Amino acid sequence: MAAFLKTTIIGGALFLLPVALVLVILSHAMRIALKAAAPISHALHFDEMGKIAGVGIVTVLALVLLILVSFVAGFVARTRIGTRISAWVEQSFLGGIPQYQMVKSMAQGLTRAEGVSDDFKPVLVDTGGGWQIGYLLEALEDGWVAVFVPQAPTPLVGSIRFYRNDRIKPLDITMLEARAIVKNIGLGSAAALRGVDLDKLATLPA
Repeated sequence: MAAFLKTTIIGGALFLLPVALVLVILSHAMRIALKAAAPISHALHFDEMGKIAGVGIVTVLALVLLILVSFVAGFVARTRIGTRISAWVEQSFLGGIPQYQMVKSMAQGLTRAEGVSDDFKPVLVDTGGGWQIGYLLEALEDGWVAVFVPQAPTPLVGSIRFYRNDRIKPLDITMLEARAIVKNIGLGSAAALRGVDLDKLATLPA
């Protein structure tokens, strides 16, 4: 119970800290966007329109500006020049700021979260005294495999481990179902593993 509470609290803190940081950054960005949107709204006489679905027209315009700026920035980041600029900025000073690394990791995790469902394969990992859910990353040489072992309750937080191929068994479930089990600290295992004889798995060939 003590280990469970410790890992749960740490996992929650690791999740909440980047979220809070992102919200602070978005709050500052929204203030800047509101200042930029106010004169535009006045010049185009949008102020006379009042509110849209209860939201002020200036706020709506500020959100549109943020989306457009984000789209343009994302487009530039995909270019060769944008990649070089990003690399230079990170190597110069941003790379050494822990908060920046947390926000970057979170953003990358969000953009790759859906891709995880297609790229990885849920497996059971033999821990010696039981089984643990993992994500098969790729096969290595000489019968070894790379496996990502998540730590509940955060499906994308864990460690990369290397096992012999006979230490893992593929699961006939989707990545979405595997992540749900990890997120719900094991709840849903009965349905996902229905028909799987865990006692016999250890004796079956890989």
